[in-house]
Amino acid sequence: MADRKPGLSYAEAGVDIDAGNALVERIKPAAKRTVRAGVAGGLGGFGALFDLKAAGFADPILVAATDGVGTKLRIAIDTGELATIGIDLVAMCVNDLVCQGAEPLFFLDYFATGRLEVEAAAKIVEGIADGCHLAGTALIGGETAEMPGIYASGDFDLAGFAVGAMERGQGLPRDVRAGDVLLGLGSDGVHSNGYSLVRRIVERAGLDWDATAPFDGGPLGAALLAPTRIYVRTALGAVRSGGVHALAHITGGGLTENIPRVLPEGLGAEIDLDAWRLPGVFDWLMSEGGLSGPEMLKTFNCGIGMVVVAEAARARALAGELSEAGETVAVIGRVSDGQGVSYRGRLG
Repeated sequence: MADRKPGLSYAEAGVDIDAGNALVERIKPAAKRTVRAGVAGGLGGFGALFDLKAAGFADPILVAATDGVGTKLRIAIDTGELATIGIDLVAMCVNDLVCQGAEPLFFLDYFATGRLEVEAAAKIVEGIADGCHLAGTALIGGETAEMPGIYASGDFDLAGFAVGAMERGQGLPRDVRAGDVLLGLGSDGVHSNGYSLVRRIVERAGLDWDATAPFDGGPLGAALLAPTRIYVRTALGAVRSGGVHALAHITGGGLTENIPRVLPEGLGAEIDLDAWRLPGVFDWLMSEGGLSGPEMLKTFNCGIGMVVVAEAARARALAGELSEAGETVAVIGRVSDGQGVSYRGRLG
């Protein structure tokens, strides 16, 4: 009789179930911190429950969004700075949801890695909880996938899924018309788009992530990891105040491609580039990369992370309310007859 081969285990194949269970226990306090009205269960079940009636909705329409963080992850992995990348993940989803007029209600994450390191994973998920807290959104579930042979040592990927709701008939955009005013809300840096180009420029400049940022004075990697700003609370406040006809989250495609997404056929936008100051990080990227104005405007947010399309008669009041709520606001243009986005002035 042939000798029996030594027995194997899942752990020897590279998957540590005990580590996964330890992670769930570690992140429970973070998830609990995000609980809001409507949450109807905790972590650990086969599914997550949410009660729309308990959240205050009478005749709701559900709205869902999913996104990732893109190659900004590479900087987080290379620097080991993992505390804020989860905020980016939440922001990319909930900022999209609010543009539909929806209140983000709950969030689920997907975290995949080659080998689960509990401390690193916990930092990431705790950052996700921080983002959910900023958005008033509950972290009610997720998936941790340990996938040896798929991801290189230390690498990981993130995806997020947000679900929100709005009362029937209250969605955005609505009633957009020529003459509406475009209010630009300031960004907190590059946010989470354009990082393939950012990394190429940094490489061409011969800089390491721990080099001094030419535009900031601190470490370059840390400066480029500034988390995406979450506009949910201020944007919803403006919508409830009245006079908001649309919201545009300025992500991939920049101002050039995202503003037209909320404009009806036959209408375009006129943007005054002199209405705000280009933040230092973009000025450096533009100069170091030899990027043209049009390339900048369709790749990066260029300092404007969200655009509010406001009724002309309400624009000044809305700008004041948004400023009082903590946003940096600039009147950057108006809706006009035509199509697409036209620019005047100079970026820089």
